[in-house]
Amino acid sequence: MLVHERTGWGWLTWTVPGDGTLPHLPRQIGVLTPGATLTQRLWVRWLTRRPAHRIALTTQGPVSLRPLAAAVAIISLVAAAFALNRGIPAGLVLPAMLLAPLLAEHLPDRLDARASEHVRRVEGDAACRYLQRLVALHTCLVQAASDSDRYDLHRSAEIGHTLLWDAADLLHNQDTSSAAARLIDRERLMVQLADQVAQTMERTRAEPASREAGRPRAGEGPWGPLPHGFPPAARPTPSPSPAADTPPLKGHPPTTQSQPDDAARTTDVYLLFAHEPYYPADGTQEINTTVVRAASLLHPRVQQPDGARIHHRLTQGRPSGAIIPLSTLTHELGGGAGWPYVGDWEKVTTDLVQLVHARECDALSLGLPEIARALVCTGPHSHMSAFDAAADEFITYGPKERAAVLAEVDRFLTCLVAEQDLWPGDGLLPPLSRHA
Repeated sequence: MLVHERTGWGWLTWTVPGDGTLPHLPRQIGVLTPGATLTQRLWVRWLTRRPAHRIALTTQGPVSLRPLAAAVAIISLVAAAFALNRGIPAGLVLPAMLLAPLLAEHLPDRLDARASEHVRRVEGDAACRYLQRLVALHTCLVQAASDSDRYDLHRSAEIGHTLLWDAADLLHNQDTSSAAARLIDRERLMVQLADQVAQTMERTRAEPASREAGRPRAGEGPWGPLPHGFPPAARPTPSPSPAADTPPLKGHPPTTQSQPDDAARTTDVYLLFAHEPYYPADGTQEINTTVVRAASLLHPRVQQPDGARIHHRLTQGRPSGAIIPLSTLTHELGGGAGWPYVGDWEKVTTDLVQLVHARECDALSLGLPEIARALVCTGPHSHMSAFDAAADEFITYGPKERAAVLAEVDRFLTCLVAEQDLWPGDGLLPPLSRHA
């Protein structure tokens, strides 16, 4: 017996044995296009309707007829006889009598084809087994978003739906072997999303207990009211320096780490960030990751004051010559919850890539492998899993492998700057100061 389990993103079709035991693998998985309209969602109900039986017209050939079409043909024949008896012209009655059963026979197929434009259906054990893993991860994202009004959780669920759609599209057109590399990429991103959401949920659950342990009143931080949805910060460690009483930099929200002083600024720090791949010239290697001097964030062609604010956070309390991935800043900003109060990192990194293209600053341009690039895009304490289709097993990567990638990048950078450091550009703006 076929059972359709409808969801907000599509459906799973299960074959339930007659003894009532639960199946372990769906027979079919359908994924609805992201951002679907109400009409497109209704197509899901149409595609998951009970399959229609067909009446065989011959015992030898494949000629058959839908029961609905047979019923409509009989009804139209009776209606036509009645209409002709009433004097209605045959030129109107006979075409209608012939057209009605044809519509009943062929219209469902046309509707199926129209509905399939907005849905990707995956069948086969190997494809369904792979997509079922992504479905389990996406279900965690959807459940987390349904229990919260946080924007980042709802956005994670939307991205998860897009990844699910991309994977279903690949499996719809290719087999798991030919699409293995791109499927692993989607699964890695989905695992990263699920990990970030799990960390966010843990912080949210721990927040009430932390407040009771000595934090300020609900909704307040040590420097006054907090923005809606931002967790209260720990009280900063008292310092004998007069700077301890200085209010935080405008635009910076209270965070769980104490605000650093200008004296702790390290100028020879580098920012590492991943971006959309590009090719510098025909036949060259793909560039998907870039390293620039922190001072390049102060370039006037970089969106300001966002660049200066990111520079302020990037250069505080860092070891000399440190390479700081953008994902490390995201981790320090509460998993990304603090970015809206610091700056638009997407626009800033896009501007930095354009600076490198225009040769208005120096950079170390890298073409990292997929796993290495994913590691530098995750937090310093995060773990990620990738599915090795050839070995049919998961491989887990964590902080140790991430540190190895950064060490390799540091080795390249050390050779590059041995004689001359990276040029951050001309006409740089002055860095922000806590005392400003």
